[in-house]
Amino acid sequence: MTEPLRLLAVHAHPDDESSKGAATMARYVREGARVMVATMTGGERGDILNPKMEKPGIRENLAEVRRQEMERAREILGVEQRFMGFVDSGLPEGDPPPPLPEGCFAVQPLEVAAAPLVKLVREFRPHVILTYDPNGGYPHPDHIMTHRVSMEAFEAAADPDRYPDAGEPWQALKLYYHVSFTKEWMTTVFGELERRGIDSPHLATLREWSEQEWPESWEATTRVPCGEYFAVRDQALFAHATQIDPDGPFFAVPVEIEREVWPTEDYHLARSLVDSDLPEDDLFAGIRSDLPVR
Repeated sequence: MTEPLRLLAVHAHPDDESSKGAATMARYVREGARVMVATMTGGERGDILNPKMEKPGIRENLAEVRRQEMERAREILGVEQRFMGFVDSGLPEGDPPPPLPEGCFAVQPLEVAAAPLVKLVREFRPHVILTYDPNGGYPHPDHIMTHRVSMEAFEAAADPDRYPDAGEPWQALKLYYHVSFTKEWMTTVFGELERRGIDSPHLATLREWSEQEWPESWEATTRVPCGEYFAVRDQALFAHATQIDPDGPFFAVPVEIEREVWPTEDYHLARSLVDSDLPEDDLFAGIRSDLPVR
């Protein structure tokens, strides 16, 4: 027997793990890998995005509610999960935007913000790390800082001279960015809905999304087949009840159609210390055959 494959997904807030890469994680868990989610903040400054959850006591206790939601999503996906202990920075709005709150995650010095993640990398010893691109996937300050701490941890966790109190050094072998909700994905799935004449109250919204200008995305070097786990992904999303409106446009595309036209979750290989042929269909390509025997 070889040691189990280990995947670490680094996210900014509770619910991010269920909207980005959830089906991939569910697939690898079912195949015997260990999957850990590192959640950098508690999501304390998030909005309530599901109108059905505007109930007495929810907003006042949002931090605890979101922890409970995260636990339900964790159980559905079958992953392990740790909160890294930082406070949500919120998404500043205005022109110019107001300063970020004192003490929040996004204003921490890099070595302070990365220290818990370096410790987790050395403890969990992932072969692969998933994170956001330098723009955070979208420019939320916590997502951008999550990218920064992920890159720091990938490099620093292997260096015995850095973070000396964080455990024995460990070198992850690959690091990927999520490539999600691209222009290509949007136009493909929306075009299929139109081709089939499927009626939805959200068609106007989907048409607007598919026609608007989207930022240029990273090349998808790696497409992981995981369509059979899209329903698990959606169950995990529903567990984040304050953040996900089940009647919203996010769920306007039937899972069976999504499986047919886009049955993968996609990634960009940003760092690798092993050889693998691109394009890939496996995050552990180049790693599986080299694991030591227990």
